[in-house]
Amino acid sequence: MAHIDLGNDFPGIRGPMAYSPKTAQPMNDFANALLATDEGLSKGERELIGAYVSSLNDCHFCQSIHGAVANHYLGDESTFEAVKCDLPSAPVSGKMRALLSIAASVQKGGKQVTPEQIETARKEGATDRDIHDAVLISAAFCMFNRYVDGLATWAPTDPDFYRHRAMKVAELGYRSEPESGYFPPQ
Repeated sequence: MAHIDLGNDFPGIRGPMAYSPKTAQPMNDFANALLATDEGLSKGERELIGAYVSSLNDCHFCQSIHGAVANHYLGDESTFEAVKCDLPSAPVSGKMRALLSIAASVQKGGKQVTPEQIETARKEGATDRDIHDAVLISAAFCMFNRYVDGLATWAPTDPDFYRHRAMKVAELGYRSEPESGYFPPQ
């Protein structure tokens, strides 16, 4: 049960967003700007960064939904789990491994990112835009995760819930409206 009465029973971030539409719309616009673009990093890579940071923050809802979206875009149901469980041997590029290392440092605190991590990312082919976006996505997900868990929202345990929502996100992006199909049926 959430710490406050949200006036709805939507899971994860959807509950607080329905409770506060005035802040939900800018948050969804921000999520779309961060994640729903293929400029530099692909949508799948962007989602993978968000899911990885969410796993480091132990935010079940966010890691589950964004992991499912990442897997959907990347075309492999096991990618996120492999990254989460064993980044050094996960089936991702050296560039993604370096960017995920930077993301893990941002999750601990922005000043934890080292010049060596940046240099490694560049050697693996990361552009300044890739590094910028990885840092921004990581920082944003720390906020999103704390919003979800700070209000003690609930998260479904059924992986099919997240697979279904991943298809809706891929189709419609991040939206606030219940008719977007992102909200669970009541």
